[in-house]
Amino acid sequence: MEHDRVELDGHAVDLQAKVYLMMNKPRGLVTTAADEKGRKTVYEVLEKAGGSLPWVAPVGRLDRASEGLLLLTNDSEWGAKISAPETHLDKTYHVQIGTVADENLIRAITRGVKVADGKCFRSTKSSVLRTGQKNCWLEIVLDEGKNRQIRRMFAALDVEVLRLVRVAIGPLPLGTLAKGSYRPLTIEEKLALDRAMAKPGVRISKRSEDQ
Repeated sequence: MEHDRVELDGHAVDLQAKVYLMMNKPRGLVTTAADEKGRKTVYEVLEKAGGSLPWVAPVGRLDRASEGLLLLTNDSEWGAKISAPETHLDKTYHVQIGTVADENLIRAITRGVKVADGKCFRSTKSSVLRTGQKNCWLEIVLDEGKNRQIRRMFAALDVEVLRLVRVAIGPLPLGTLAKGSYRPLTIEEKLALDRAMAKPGVRISKRSEDQ
């Protein structure tokens, strides 16, 4: 099998292998390489596991208080496409709120909620997962993740978000991956994400994610 050979000034250069990771991000970590406030970052999860990895960057963001599925890669083009609003790749969240949701609340976040800056945010799908006496868990699907979209929608409705967990990106579920752990995507998982993004006419712009 033949391989491409890349040379610089007559010397062979090894092309860095593409790496695609999924992480179960715990609460309390910021999704940056370094934080000006000295807060812990998701890179501490990679460092604790040891081993040798090339530099990888988060695909989109989960804010410090949010948790769940986070992708990391050194394939910047692929990462940008995953995050791009134009790709319309569903992101699924389980959200615990400090009230018992009724039909009016579900209808509001599905039809659209005007937030503080005048923008209107909506979910693609919303449903109740389970209900307690004073709070409940919702499943919310977004196909265009705006900055802190779920939190801003509920803030506009005067509803407290107690927990926010991303449980799937497109066809990729978080599954049983332990909190604070990561692993490489399987070939099948990577191909499934690629197929989900294979839509004609998609043009990539600046990413604008996440919760």
